[in-house]
Amino acid sequence: MMDDLQKQPDAENPEQLTGLRLGPISKVAAGIPAVLSAFKMVISEAGFFRGNKALFHLNKKGGFDCPSCAWPDPDDERSGIAEYCENGARAVAEEATAKKLTASFFEQHSVYDLSLLSDYEIGGKGRIAQPMYLPEGATHYQPISWKAAFEKIAEHLNVLPSPHEAVFYTSGRTSNEAAFLYQLFVREYGTNNLPDCSNMCHESSGVALGESLGIGKGSVTLADFYESEVIMILGQNPGTNHPRMLSALQKAKANGAIIISVNPLPETGLMGFNNPQQIKGILGIDPMLTDIFLQVKINGDMALLQALEMLLLEAERQEPGTVLDHDFIAAHTEGFEPLRQHLSGLDFDALVQASGIPEDQVRETAAILKNKKKIIACWAMGLTQHKNAVDTIKEVVNLLLLKGSIGKPGAGTCPVRGHSNVQGDRTMGIYEKPKKAFLDSINQNFGFTPPSEHGYDVVECIHAMYEGKAKVFIAMGGNFLSATPDTEYTAKALRRCNLTVQVSTKLNRSHLVHGREALILPCLGRSDKDMINGENQFVSCENSMGVVQSSQGVLKPVSPKLLSEPVIVCRMARAVLGWRSAVNWEQYAQHYDAIREDIERTIPGFDQYNERVRQPGGFYLPNCNREGSFDTETAKAQFNIAVAETVTLQEDELLMMTIRSHDQFNTTVYGLNDRYRGIYNERRVILMNQADMNRRALQPGDLVDLYNRHSGRVRIARGFIVVPYPIPEGCTATYFPEANVLVPVDSVADKSNTPTSKYVVLSLEKRTAESLV
Repeated sequence: MMDDLQKQPDAENPEQLTGLRLGPISKVAAGIPAVLSAFKMVISEAGFFRGNKALFHLNKKGGFDCPSCAWPDPDDERSGIAEYCENGARAVAEEATAKKLTASFFEQHSVYDLSLLSDYEIGGKGRIAQPMYLPEGATHYQPISWKAAFEKIAEHLNVLPSPHEAVFYTSGRTSNEAAFLYQLFVREYGTNNLPDCSNMCHESSGVALGESLGIGKGSVTLADFYESEVIMILGQNPGTNHPRMLSALQKAKANGAIIISVNPLPETGLMGFNNPQQIKGILGIDPMLTDIFLQVKINGDMALLQALEMLLLEAERQEPGTVLDHDFIAAHTEGFEPLRQHLSGLDFDALVQASGIPEDQVRETAAILKNKKKIIACWAMGLTQHKNAVDTIKEVVNLLLLKGSIGKPGAGTCPVRGHSNVQGDRTMGIYEKPKKAFLDSINQNFGFTPPSEHGYDVVECIHAMYEGKAKVFIAMGGNFLSATPDTEYTAKALRRCNLTVQVSTKLNRSHLVHGREALILPCLGRSDKDMINGENQFVSCENSMGVVQSSQGVLKPVSPKLLSEPVIVCRMARAVLGWRSAVNWEQYAQHYDAIREDIERTIPGFDQYNERVRQPGGFYLPNCNREGSFDTETAKAQFNIAVAETVTLQEDELLMMTIRSHDQFNTTVYGLNDRYRGIYNERRVILMNQADMNRRALQPGDLVDLYNRHSGRVRIARGFIVVPYPIPEGCTATYFPEANVLVPVDSVADKSNTPTSKYVVLSLEKRTAESLV
């Protein structure tokens, strides 16, 4: 027993190599291989009948919303064959699995023993079937009743000297209804400590768009793609992260749109797409998507954008009134003249060199943009996770404003969100910096005064836990440890808490790196029926383009001891707040219409919520940019001035960005293959340019240790296999969460405080082992 107590579970994936195999890099995404891969996983996890029942209702009107990405469903008719992608099917297979973890599983496996498994192995164990509790000093989780679990939470929260010593995290899977109740409970408890996954992904987008255009959301609808003349895709890999986007791009291209892709890696989904629902796709006919691929250096995007803007200004000087939209600029923007002067003083050649793109390609791209007005710019974490992320996204906005490409059909901003309801959670008030109008609405509708002091975001809450300023951590979904930067530092922070609570569907590493006491509260998934008083309840979500629609599960839950997230929040709030609460939590737990009625009273844009969300396809929320206006202080869009900075690396240093494999969504690992990149049966790899390998006398298959020395602290990721890959010189790529240990917690984006997971300075040391290829 003493030996077990002395064993400290490792915070990282174990350093185990699984047998790397390399194959050709795919030129085309999806097609029949994607169909077979998805079908195989669904059948193996959920069985033929259960799995196909789930897939049949996935993303259908009246069905349930995909628990994977936030790409919107078509407004018109949805496919009768399969309104989902390969990774959506995998997400459903994970959730709909028939495997479950009961008390006997936890009795047989200690926390330490489970920590020896990889994230892939941990996630494959099955659904958690009942609440579990880890007492202080214990080695095994043990069963606990729901009542006792909520009492344990109340005991810890109610003895804190200040409510600001508790942190309440939210993942992007949480429904509108659960998110609204969660923030309501937290604010009545007395804090705005509401960090969420947005802090780590699109916070930079929200800040940039909010300051420039007056709303922190994108402005386009799916229909705009089909009217666009040019679609720019920056720092995004839709083939793996948002596969259903490929269908929209294919349709846009068929309608005449030119697609420009900007990325350090030639990602398969950017280059070509075989639509498995079309004969052409099945036969592999005409799969190409991208017309111009601009292989930018890591963080070379701002330099590229400014070089393009300089060329457009020069073209306007040569042909006045034909390139820029002067009427739009005069009527709807501020700051054009200072921007023009700033750009005229820049060194074009230096910008081109900093971007890493040949000058002829930059000029070719500018020539295409010159005579186009309907331009959509899409981006994801390739832009948002840099120190200058906010300014880079504002540079995207600058380009669109110069062309008048906001607030008209076929044009606008499109930050492509990751998790399925991450945008909806923010709309519902999951935000550590709430606006006064939102807090006033809570006060008016619920009769208590919510706190106005800003709370902790993700990075701030990690520091607070590490420093002992936060003592209770509660996570509504997600895998906080594996999603966050600086893994060892974050693990120490969590271990210094008195209590950690995880509301989860499946086991993950955050259950194994915990506070002095720990709780796992198992919840229903999107595909599960949620029966209350004989009626199957539904929830709602908001997708990347501002559509709110219903989601109703169809499968029998794997255990009768699961609760929905809304009910978990209600029971937790009743246990913690008791008689002092001004909110009728019981009515919410009896029927979710009551939740939506109060959302309607509290948040603008949700008029007739219960009626409209029951309409097939749901409804659009108001969007000032889409309507041609800007909710800034001056009611005008703001041009931004920024400098494209470059970092000088030492001779032995490289830049690293973390990426997903194709067998992965966020921190959930579905398998060990990355077939589009030709990497099989291994995740501990580092993709390198052959020239960088030659300078270091590295061969394919060599084993290296990776080092980051930011702020004088050494971070080490051990045992990564070198794989040659077409990536710019000086740049490398690794999978997360394996490489998150290298991402410094104190290296963050200006203004948004987002970790710089796409810009990590590293050096490497070769091990004296035999080649592993």
